[in-house]
Amino acid sequence: MEKKMGEAVARVAKKVNETVENQADSLDLADCKLMTFPIALYKVMRHVAEGMHFITLANNELKSVTSKFIVTFSQLRELNLEGNYIHHLPEEVRTLLHLKMINLSRNKFHSFPDQLTSLQALEIINLEENEITDVPIEKLASMESLQSVNLKSNPLNEEVRVIAKPLIKFDLLTSPAVPQV
Repeated sequence: MEKKMGEAVARVAKKVNETVENQADSLDLADCKLMTFPIALYKVMRHVAEGMHFITLANNELKSVTSKFIVTFSQLRELNLEGNYIHHLPEEVRTLLHLKMINLSRNKFHSFPDQLTSLQALEIINLEENEITDVPIEKLASMESLQSVNLKSNPLNEEVRVIAKPLIKFDLLTSPAVPQV
């Protein structure tokens, strides 16, 4: 067990060091068994944080995303948090003015993260395989840049499924009871 944890820590350190050394605009910490975003990384990444446009923390064990994470990486264009245990987003998400894509699929959301509806640059929202029953359809319909919202495999209530199709510019509101062809 300790050996696996040590390997995971070494993998995170290597990826972060490569990002910092290359002054890259992306950070991939997918599949690193992270339970939180390591606090030490804020200091290590302080010189590249403003230029960070793409972060993936997919397939970890995160239960939340902190306000500090959002504020530190305020220039994000894409954020992939797929396959974690996240059930809500901090209010500071509203400050991600450049965010175009967010992947929150396979998490633990019971309600639609309303903060996303205030992001005018947002084009793609993926909330597939969560526990969402209700969706702010009118707010989503008024988002001019929004191109796609994936809500497949969520227990959406019948009213949402009926109302959403004419109002939203996409068809993705499929009930888990309806087989995908």
